[in-house]
Amino acid sequence: MIIRKTDLELLKMRRSGLLVHEILHACAAIVQEGVTTWDLEVIAEKLIDDAGATSAFKGYYVPTAGSKFPCVLCTSVNEQIVHGFPSRKRILKGGDVVTIDTGVHLDGYYADSAITVPVGAVSEEVARLLDVTRTALELGIAQASVGNRLFDISGAIEKHITTHGFAIVREYVGHGIGTRLHEDPQVPNYIDRRNENPRLKAGMVLAIEPMVNIGTAETRVLSDKWTAVTKDGSYSAHFEHTVAITENGPWVLTRP
Repeated sequence: MIIRKTDLELLKMRRSGLLVHEILHACAAIVQEGVTTWDLEVIAEKLIDDAGATSAFKGYYVPTAGSKFPCVLCTSVNEQIVHGFPSRKRILKGGDVVTIDTGVHLDGYYADSAITVPVGAVSEEVARLLDVTRTALELGIAQASVGNRLFDISGAIEKHITTHGFAIVREYVGHGIGTRLHEDPQVPNYIDRRNENPRLKAGMVLAIEPMVNIGTAETRVLSDKWTAVTKDGSYSAHFEHTVAITENGPWVLTRP
């Protein structure tokens, strides 16, 4: 069941969204060679605590992993797609990319967002990957309007990515969000006729999040049972926003 939010609920989600934006901005600002992914975790956890919020990720239990996620951030480097653990041992190097993904729970409502940040200069191909993935998200957001259908979002993302020769991760998709981190509907980054294709209505809130690989779309999960990586070892990028559908058009809750 898709749960539509009232104007008051959207304002509460906006508070969560702005906190997520603040966290990602603060983390991205320190990304450079020699920084560890744990350094990012420390910054994020303090901002969440200072705001009186709780992490959407830390303690989140997934049956297939058989454990709770241990951190407030997912930090996924290079070939890691999603759900990477921050680590004191993971030192960023020039030419790397790091995806920083986080969510918070504040005043009863969730927000979720992700960015992929280059570490210093990256190759032309990797820079293009980041640009195409970021633009695909914006094209998807532009379709998040009353009267459209879910596949208008999915199709806009898919067309842009495939036109530029990159591969769309299929195992991991976006989702509805509100009083729970994951709500209906699923939001695939490609048109999947097996999925529902609801008409978009005011009050729906979606976490739209293309995940894109330079190489093939195939993935595997590491022995930690959380970290998803590209099967061929190619770089991956991931951008995400929490977006409310309103009578005035899409409202991105996770940016100013």
